[in-house]
Formats: sequence, C-alpha cells, structure tokens
Amino acid sequence: MLPDRPTKLVPPVLAKMAAWCACLILVGVVVYFFALVIARLTFVALPVAIALLLTALLFPLTNSLRQAGMRPIYATWITMLVALAVLTGTGWLVGARASDEFPNLVQQVQVTARSVQDWLITGPLHLKEAQITSYVDEIATMVNTQRTAITGTVLSAGAVAFEVLASIVLLLFVTFFLLKDGDRIWAWVLRGFGNVAPRVDRAGRAAWATLSHYVQGTVAVAAVHGLIMGIVLAGMGVPLWAPLAVLIFFASFIPIVGIFFAGTVATLVTLGAKGLVYALIFLGILIVEQQLENHVLQPLIVGRALNFHPLAIILVLAIGGILAGIAGAAVAVPVAAVIYRALPELTHQPPPALPPPSHGPGEDEGPRGDTGGGTGEVPRPRGEGAAPRDDAAGPRVAEPGGEGAEPGSKGENGRRVDTE
Repeated sequence: MLPDRPTKLVPPVLAKMAAWCACLILVGVVVYFFALVIARLTFVALPVAIALLLTALLFPLTNSLRQAGMRPIYATWITMLVALAVLTGTGWLVGARASDEFPNLVQQVQVTARSVQDWLITGPLHLKEAQITSYVDEIATMVNTQRTAITGTVLSAGAVAFEVLASIVLLLFVTFFLLKDGDRIWAWVLRGFGNVAPRVDRAGRAAWATLSHYVQGTVAVAAVHGLIMGIVLAGMGVPLWAPLAVLIFFASFIPIVGIFFAGTVATLVTLGAKGLVYALIFLGILIVEQQLENHVLQPLIVGRALNFHPLAIILVLAIGGILAGIAGAAVAVPVAAVIYRALPELTHQPPPALPPPSHGPGEDEGPRGDTGGGTGEVPRPRGEGAAPRDDAAGPRVAEPGGEGAEPGSKGENGRRVDTE
C-alpha cells in the first residue's frame, strides 16, 4: 500500500477534480473513437438510423393490424405498401406541379426583377443604371467562375448514385424486418447482456417510447405546418406552392434551423412571383403560425417526449451539424432525447424484491397459536406426490389428523401425520 504522506500533499478537492478529469478524458476518447467508427460506416449507419425513425412512425399501423388478427408478415407488407403509396403520391404531385408551374415562375421572376430595377433607379435610393448593371455582371461572373465546381459536384453526385440506391434498398430491408421481427430482435439483443439485461430492457423500452412519441408528434406538427403554408401559398397564387409546402414539411423535422431555411426560400419565391406586398403578407403569416406551433402544438404533442430548453436544442443541432452535416442535424435532437430518457432507467436501481419465505424447522411446526411442544425433527422434503404449498398465502392449516393434512402437521394425539 502507498504511504499516506504523499497523498496528503494533494488537497482533497484537487484529487477529486483529477479523478473527474481522468474519467471525462476516458469517456471522451471512447466517444471520439465511436464517432470515427460511425463516420467510417456512414453507408450503413445512416440508413439504419432513418429506418429506426420510419419504424417508430409506421409501427402503430402494423401493431393495429396484428391486434386485428392479421399475421405479422401480412401486416408488415400492408404497412410498407401504404407508406410507399403515400411517398409515390406526394412525389407525383410535387413533380407534376413543378413541371407545370416552373416556366410561369421564371417569367414572373423576370417581371419582378425589372420592377425592382425600376424602383431602385426611380425610388428613394436613386441608384444609377450603370451601378445595377455592374452588380448583375459581378453576380454573373461569380456564377461562371463556380461553373467548374458546380459541374464537378454534379458529376460526383452522379458517381454516387449507385451508393444512394443501395442505401435506399438497405433502408427498406431494415425497416421491413424491424416492423416484422422487432420484438424477437430485441430479445436476441438482451441475451448478450447477462445479469444487466433487465436494466437494458427498461432503458431500451424507455428510449423506444420516447423515439416513437417524438417521431409521431413531429410528423403531425410538420404536416399541420406544411398544410397551412401550402394553403396560404395556393391562395396567393404563388407558383410551385406544392413543392414549397413539401419543403416546409421536411424542414420542420430540423428544429429552428429548418423552418428558417424553408421560410426564407418560400418568401423569396413569393417575392419574385407576386411582389413585395405578398411576400410581406406571407412572411407575417409564417411568423404567426410558427409561434402558434412553438407555443401550442409542440408542447401538446411533442413536449412530453422532448422537454429541452431552446438553448440545448441549438447546441445539439450545432454538434450534430458539425459531426454529420444536414443528416446529423436531423437526427441530433431525437438521439439526444433518447439518451436523456434512457440513462436514468439504465442507472436506476429497482426496489429490492421481497425475501422468499423461510423454510426453517419452525415453519412446519403446526398452526399458529399452537403452543404444543414440537418433536424437534427437521421436516422431511416433499416428494413428487406431495401437495404444493401456497407460500404467498402463508402455511395452510388443516384439520388435525384429517384428510389432506400436510406432512409434518400434528394430529390430535400430538403425533406427526405422514401422508406419503
């Protein structure tokens, strides 16, 4: 053992801080290497993460079909076909509206650009036409300069098309088997944890409940948000209102940042197509609707699963965006919510179980209140034909010497009754 004198040279507070720092460094190293592994396996990790989110969203339908008496395989196939039909219908609507309205949008943007140019020249700014022309030329030069980079990006995107297709196939397979055999997969995972399996099971179920509630609530809130904004854009006669509504729907899955980006795009399209007045009206409606969503819909639907301060959400989004870009920002908040709910269950000590009833020599000495002297013999073990004892209800009292008396009970003459 180390002598006490060297340890006394270090103040207790400093020793505790050193111990905490050592633990934090160790945890940081583990998390860092784990993040490196995930980044290396992005081709697999990202489809699996999205499949978990889709499973949490689609499982209520599969579970309802199972409870109605349908076999798991058929319930899973129907759920997948319904989801595929919804995605296909949405894609067709967006594509059809975009192909029909994009030429009209270009014409309206040109008209708006000329109006803005006239206003800059004749308005309160009194800019010269030469200045505006120089600004336009600078923008055109910048676009031409970046043309090579843009072309290279398009070519690289075409090169990874096969990987994207493979990721989609993997995503569908993982979602299908999680819907069909999720309970069996979880039971197989628990078998690898040995004695701590009950804790892992509690933590996993709490995490799954949190993830399901978060995904379903977020989808409901995003659907309401996208529907309202789509109706507003269609009512104003803004071209591409359907694609903009879908963009707002998907952007709602990234808190704070997503709606800022989608709202900016929709406002700029409204400005280019309908002018400044309509753009300001749309921006005002968007702000009011966003406030209603943050203070009414989010607390009612998602608040129970995600009770985070806005500062915590911003920090989590920043970390997720730095580590994994847009995909990391999209999954950062649900991952943080799952960890926040699962850790207490993983470290929680369950209440100790009640001790089993003792089986000492005094247990079979007869009914309570019998003060007769015992024989001092150890009760004989029960054989195969002996009647089981209901330990939860206490020792069974039989009629002295009567039928059905237990082994070891006393008769009227004080002798032990043997029923074997």
